[in-house]
Amino acid sequence: MSTASNSSYAKVQFLQRQAASLLLYQSVLQTEVGVAFVDLLQAIRYSEADARSCLQAYGIYFRALATKNQNWEEYLITQILKAENPFTKQAQQQEFENLPIALVAAAKHDLLALQHLYECSSAVLSEWVQNIAHLPVSPVVWYLEEASTAGVETQFITYLQQLENWADAVEDLAAYYRQYGTGLFAQYKALRWQNGQFLGIPYPDPVKLSELVGYESQKEALLKNTEFLLSGQLALHVLLYGSRGSGKSSLVKALLNEYGERNLRLVEVAKSQLQDLPMIVEHLRGEPHKFIIFVDDLSFEEDDDAFKALKVVLEGNLTARPQNIVVYATSNRRHLVREFFADRPAPRDHDEVHAWDTMQEKLSFSDRFGLTLTFEGADQKTYLKIIRHLADLVGINISQSDLEYKALQWATRHNGRSGRTARQFVDFLKAEMTVSALQVKNKKEK
Repeated sequence: MSTASNSSYAKVQFLQRQAASLLLYQSVLQTEVGVAFVDLLQAIRYSEADARSCLQAYGIYFRALATKNQNWEEYLITQILKAENPFTKQAQQQEFENLPIALVAAAKHDLLALQHLYECSSAVLSEWVQNIAHLPVSPVVWYLEEASTAGVETQFITYLQQLENWADAVEDLAAYYRQYGTGLFAQYKALRWQNGQFLGIPYPDPVKLSELVGYESQKEALLKNTEFLLSGQLALHVLLYGSRGSGKSSLVKALLNEYGERNLRLVEVAKSQLQDLPMIVEHLRGEPHKFIIFVDDLSFEEDDDAFKALKVVLEGNLTARPQNIVVYATSNRRHLVREFFADRPAPRDHDEVHAWDTMQEKLSFSDRFGLTLTFEGADQKTYLKIIRHLADLVGINISQSDLEYKALQWATRHNGRSGRTARQFVDFLKAEMTVSALQVKNKKEK
């Protein structure tokens, strides 16, 4: 680094040592942005051989931040809040004063080291690169204005930014982990279980409870049960069954947008993955969040392994049921296990003696859900009520008689009266009216 000042050289060496000294929080620098930052420090230090490598390393670092759409400082603290390591995991399980002394000391050490990296801003890095490459102006600095949101994560970021010594925050940080968790469950409100692991869903369905009308008693019962879950009480597993398109799935998804800030998480499990359900429950046991395991369009074939796995979770076994987990399932069938007339027992040789008991077990499987909510098909009155409500939400301005006439015509030509049909009609009508208005405007301008 012959072209840079001795003080800059010493500073880069110091930062590299801080990055290498991490005892617990290595994951903070093992992300795309973290790796790009460390590689840029390396390129700056050994830039005398070829300044081009330094410029390339800065470009990779800039692109990584731009992809995440975060400043370096905010990104670093965000990674600290989401990190999974022995300190963050134990902090979730026990009080701070009960944590091993060495673990707390290591966390303090890492927080100080990360604070030094935090203070190496993108502007400083850009200036070093400019000096090394003899550029007339410094490379563009990635920078975003401070976020105006007031979420818990943002509040903690501001708290650390204003703290003189990050090691002093170790107890508050442990309390944050204990309340809000770490890893994927801190990063995502919606997840799915796929091939033996949890995957975060970056863009969950934005449907809101205020958009759903027509099944008020069912909604009230589900909200009450979800409040039980959030308050730490033993909530019931719920089966939502009834007509297709009646809004069963949307109602469950809307719970996330209503209660996500209260530590609710929605974990989607496909029917093909239900055999993993007992393992999923054990993964979630002990987490500080509350979980709804969401199974959509549930039904079983005979001798289905998924049937047995779900039965274990609903009925329990010798392992105590965790109070932070419930199963919400939707189905178009009241009896979840398919039954054929051939299944009904008749006295024949070599048949099961108590075959009626077996059949009754199949038919009564849905009764194992503590709460069953029925969604009947929408009559015309309910359908038009949904139409009017959705039209008001999106600002469709036509007479009520025209709206209802068009809505009934749509239902006749498409999938019948249902909440789903109503949503499709309103979306289509809104788009049609918007495009027509733009076409009229363009003609006038011409």
